[in-house]
Amino acid sequence: IMGALPFFHSFGFTGTLCLPLATGVGVVFHPNPLEARAIGPLIGRYAVTLLLATPTFLQNYARRCSAEDFGSVRFVMAGAEKLPERIAQEFEDHFGIRPREGYGCTECSPVVAVNTRDFRAAGFRQVGGKRGKIGHPLPGVSVRVVDPDTMAPMAVGEPGLLLVKGPNVMAGYLGMPAKTAEVIREGWYVTGDIAAEDEDGFLTITDRLSRFSKIGGEMVPHIRVEETLHELAGVTEQTFAVAGVPDARKGERLVVLHTLSDAALREVLEKLPQAGLPNLWVPRPDAFFRVETLPYLGTGKLDLKKVRETAIALTGTPTNS
Repeated sequence: IMGALPFFHSFGFTGTLCLPLATGVGVVFHPNPLEARAIGPLIGRYAVTLLLATPTFLQNYARRCSAEDFGSVRFVMAGAEKLPERIAQEFEDHFGIRPREGYGCTECSPVVAVNTRDFRAAGFRQVGGKRGKIGHPLPGVSVRVVDPDTMAPMAVGEPGLLLVKGPNVMAGYLGMPAKTAEVIREGWYVTGDIAAEDEDGFLTITDRLSRFSKIGGEMVPHIRVEETLHELAGVTEQTFAVAGVPDARKGERLVVLHTLSDAALREVLEKLPQAGLPNLWVPRPDAFFRVETLPYLGTGKLDLKKVRETAIALTGTPTNS
């Protein structure tokens, strides 16, 4: 093995097995990205320069790996789920390097957009990344932000359904023409994510369309509620998970799973009315349910299906209401 080796996780990043072969670079793999105490020494031993990981894994490394282990790392890319500011800041405080956020999906082979380093030349500077954004689309990749109901383009800065078009978009699901027709419309792949594009072309992912609750006719984003709760609790690790359950009067209502103690939850509930959320977005105090652990998938993402199933079970909500 010669020189500094890029390091890729094989979990949650389709195509990373092919990328080193295509570009002729070395690569270090570990079978379990959750084993931080094994991964830290590997990074140090092989002078790894590039790390790809999910936010959950980055938080794990910040808490269990030494700063010295990551001394060779020059570029950290987070994907697979939204990178919360609290996790990015914790990682930067510990290792001295700011994770950059990217975005993609399996159907797009898999990368759509990334934040990069700034480009500088004599008398010129092009910003390559912005905090809280997922970056610019890759060369040759086009995106649209449209109204989920009418498919009409949204104005700059207005959130809507993200569509992707380009040579990276799949032809379809094998042997599943009906499913393909649901997500490929006139060559555009319907991601199911809600995004906004700013005046500089940088994209922000607000949430999955499935992670909104329609309450009294208004779309309420679960992730915004979760972020507010984490800020009020003063925690960096995932402590809250919001789900929508059926409600006979308003269509849906919010339920919050959490891992706080009773005393810590009371402090959060006392601050919640002054947190600046619209009234419709504020979960009721009796909508908070403590669980021993939040459910996760093998990729490190929250298991949103299990979160919702648990919320329905704990509230005794009929699924056909």
